[in-house]
Amino acid sequence: MDLDAELAALRPLGGFFVLRTRADPAGPAPEGLATLAETYATVAPEAQRDALALRVATVAGRLRAPEPRVSVSISQQGLAARLWSVALGCAALYGRVPALDPRRLRWDPTATAHEDLWLTEVRPLPGDAATLADTVLHGHLEPLGVALRARYGIAPGLLRGNAGSALAGAARELDRWARAGGRTDVAERARVLTDELLAHPLLRGTGTRTATAFRRRSCCLYYRVPGGGVCGDCCFTRPPRSSPRAVSG
Repeated sequence: MDLDAELAALRPLGGFFVLRTRADPAGPAPEGLATLAETYATVAPEAQRDALALRVATVAGRLRAPEPRVSVSISQQGLAARLWSVALGCAALYGRVPALDPRRLRWDPTATAHEDLWLTEVRPLPGDAATLADTVLHGHLEPLGVALRARYGIAPGLLRGNAGSALAGAARELDRWARAGGRTDVAERARVLTDELLAHPLLRGTGTRTATAFRRRSCCLYYRVPGGGVCGDCCFTRPPRSSPRAVSG
């Protein structure tokens, strides 16, 4: 199936999977929004609102995060989940993935999925694991990680763990939707692609996947949020009492 201009096949999945496009009936992205390429700049352009800092501050306010590295981690994991969901969803449903060029993805850092990202051009690419890795890992998560480490000093191992966790989470939701609708072909494509991606050097060792369950080897620090607890795939079984700095890298 070819990609359509509105990526309509993603809509039934909802939430993190939906990506608005220029052809979306809801309208194109406001031109004043930063592109993700601008967002990943180590130093934000003077004429452009600092979308990365705004996102970190927005997440900190919503979660009442007690320290910057917590909101930095959750911000990065949220964007990783959006990108993996769109890319993996398209690859499993269409057999193609849109070219998610950071220069053509506009981002509203104050919005939540699915209102935060707009793709200004839908250009199909192959839906294999190597293309997904180039699109998401190399095209987005690497430059995002460079920016976050330069600005906030966040541990690279934490960011890698977040990337693996976000991929596994997207795969789990896609599998649940596909099996509920009798789309075992979609579930199988998602499984194969996810296994190949988790073997990539940038994701290898971030966790252990059994069927659709994933247990990561690091912590995203969500338990530091008031009332947060530990996530379902956390390396901890209960919130630790000591500082997590030793395990976040």
